[in-house]
Amino acid sequence: MLNLPATMTHEVAPACLSELRDGLQHEAATVVVDGERLQRFDSSALAVLLELRRECAKAGKVFAVQKLPARLRDLAALYGIDALLKPA
Repeated sequence: MLNLPATMTHEVAPACLSELRDGLQHEAATVVVDGERLQRFDSSALAVLLELRRECAKAGKVFAVQKLPARLRDLAALYGIDALLKPA
């Protein structure tokens, strides 16, 4: 399981993405991203999640999320990408 940090804003998103990408190598066929700790975020969090989803697809792995904050799910729905962030 990959855990999102407490903060994922534009300023820290590139470093977070790099760290999460590194973690993909060690994940099984299904990669679950846990958002329980995520408290402060902007739309960059969605960009990171979508990039992780693409990386999983390239690696032949299934991508799923769990415990994303309601506000982030609402933002994903607003952008019309909520269906791409399937719950685990």
